Amino acid sequence: MAVPPRRQTRSPLQVRLAESVLSPGGWFATLDEFHRWLSETASRAYMNVRKVPLNGLSGWEVERHTGNIRHRTGKFFSVECLDVHVPGRTVSHWSQPIINQPEIGILGILVKEIDGIPHCLMQAKHEPGNHNGLQLSPTVQATRSNYTRVHRGRPVPYLDYFLDTSGREVIADIRQSEQGAWFYRKRNRNMIVEITGEIEVAEGFCWLTLGQLHTLMSVPDLVNMDARTVLACMPFSGAGLTSALMSALISAQTSAPSAEPGDGFRAALVRSCDPGEAGPHTMGEVLSWITDMRTRTDPRVSLIPLNEVRGWRRTDELISHETGRYFDVVGVSVEAGGREVGHWDQPMIEPSGTGVIAFLVGEIDGVLHALVHARVEPGYADVVELGPTVQCTPENYDHLPAGARPPFLDEVLGAGPGRVRFETILSEEGGRFHRARNRYLIVHTDEAAGIDHPEYRWLSVSQLGELLRHSFYLNIQARSLLFCLTTLTTTPPAPLAAR
Repeated sequence: MAVPPRRQTRSPLQVRLAESVLSPGGWFATLDEFHRWLSETASRAYMNVRKVPLNGLSGWEVERHTGNIRHRTGKFFSVECLDVHVPGRTVSHWSQPIINQPEIGILGILVKEIDGIPHCLMQAKHEPGNHNGLQLSPTVQATRSNYTRVHRGRPVPYLDYFLDTSGREVIADIRQSEQGAWFYRKRNRNMIVEITGEIEVAEGFCWLTLGQLHTLMSVPDLVNMDARTVLACMPFSGAGLTSALMSALISAQTSAPSAEPGDGFRAALVRSCDPGEAGPHTMGEVLSWITDMRTRTDPRVSLIPLNEVRGWRRTDELISHETGRYFDVVGVSVEAGGREVGHWDQPMIEPSGTGVIAFLVGEIDGVLHALVHARVEPGYADVVELGPTVQCTPENYDHLPAGARPPFLDEVLGAGPGRVRFETILSEEGGRFHRARNRYLIVHTDEAAGIDHPEYRWLSVSQLGELLRHSFYLNIQARSLLFCLTTLTTTPPAPLAAR
């Protein structure tokens, strides 16, 4: 009687992810090869973006009775107005333009083992708001209007892998919010799907290991916002992963006895990925605190006609705040190659300056924790989400009362080079925001045990990852910053000024 062949078993996902993090090469043997590929891809792609009057956008119309700006199909998104009351805040009442995009899009990354190492399929993609042209995006980055081809453009590559996941391993599948200050209740489906077998790599796509993506995160304006939020949903915790990362760290220290000072920091960070490590708050206590903050906070938010916005100036060219701060609503005309559609017009939000997005991090009983803020933004679906320690554009507070200045902002801005563990400039969503960029920082403090504020809590990487298994707990900025933090489990990137 013939004996059936033994079924080959794979290592647990946590272990395979650690192998991908620790792999210096793969489909691209080196990152020099990747950068050459990116340059060649850029030479074959183009996108020309020019500003045009907001009231003259082709395919868009201003509603006569409301002043709202919407697409003639009624799809994609509209620019409307939000009236906001937040009792008890220094600035308790305001109105503002906001993007209303009720469709739920798909942000998805395909994962596949190449020579036994998990790789992520990434796309080099132009967006009209990008500061620098091509950026790395997920495998699929599409609104429902895009992938149902309202614009009558070409099909979205690889979309079917996410619309029908039967027979494939779904690593992550969560609805997540986006910027609550600029979007009204915007949600996207964040997906990571693992495939087996051969797959054709289309023009402009490439396979990268997690280790390569970790290194590329320190490059300014390279990994786009949609890629960061999906990568943050990768389950980066568990005993298998932390054991592999700690073994690699110990091996590196053994081979280089003159270990750099960052090794103790990285060991504390790796321990932070282990759900077995205790912290100052249990998950039950964290969830109760979030619920309490959502219950105690009672913002009154309503959509009103854009014609009724207060404190903003509207011309044929744009909409801007009377102080010149915050953001403008502008119009752009786009010509592009390699996209589903070759030409279109659209409104965009253009911020007034470069923001600061920062985590304060510190060791508590030898485990690294990040200080998160229970943050209220008018566009959130559920009142409060956890954000970074600091999330603001500092210049926007210059004209406001001192009480409006965000806590910990001055500590972050005043941190010396020895405390800054990560720093780079990253772009925000280039499909809706024109040249929106933030300075992302991770700043170490030795005073973690002494910081106590009712709106803030210290959480480990494992706890943040547990919250990311569910919708609307971590905001888009915190998700981006969490992925930045996990990149430091291996060699830390050089300071921004050195690149």
